[in-house]
Amino acid sequence: MRLLYAEDETSLARAVSTILTRNNYAVDVVSDGESALDYLATGNYDGAILDVMMPKLDGIEVLRRMRARGDSTPVLLLTAKAEIDDRVTGLDSGANDYLTKPFDMKELLARIRAMTRVLSVQPDKTLRFGAVTLDCAGYELSGPGGSCKLAGKEFQMMEMLMRSPRQLISTETFMDRIWGYDSEAELNIVWVYISMLRKKLKAIGADIGIKAQRGLGYFLEVSP
Repeated sequence: MRLLYAEDETSLARAVSTILTRNNYAVDVVSDGESALDYLATGNYDGAILDVMMPKLDGIEVLRRMRARGDSTPVLLLTAKAEIDDRVTGLDSGANDYLTKPFDMKELLARIRAMTRVLSVQPDKTLRFGAVTLDCAGYELSGPGGSCKLAGKEFQMMEMLMRSPRQLISTETFMDRIWGYDSEAELNIVWVYISMLRKKLKAIGADIGIKAQRGLGYFLEVSP
């Protein structure tokens, strides 16, 4: 799951993004409201955490402009202001939730889980294709020959493939969704992870494989 985190306090942004990454979220961090709007316009995010007090555009104005253009991405607002009026303004502007600073990281994680529950708690928490299953809660890939744990980006790629089997996913889509809008990673990192996933599929005796369409992308297919 990919989040956008907009925060102009550098040390706080670094600390929060580290914790989110350790909890298997992919995170892009920006430091002002205009950048937040630009990033959100890509449509690559499952949720956004917006600090209210930011340069260029404050978090509430970012939220209002998002909703005005039809962007329904779940939003959690962060602010040092604890007054009821500020909370009401944020919620009336379209926020899904509101958290005041300073906050406990466990509470932030709980608020994010609640905010994105429609996306993350689905009937298909276990994905199946062929004789292979992917446990989205435990990050475990299983097949006729065994099972293995997937690391963060491996899991995210496999989840994308298994949610859209037989559908072509471009290298650029993997890059945007997993590595981020402004990632400095080279495009060939996608091939590296595809290679790793192919080895794990082989190790569990999978009857499916990741096929490549040269220059276009990758898709899952049941092996003949």
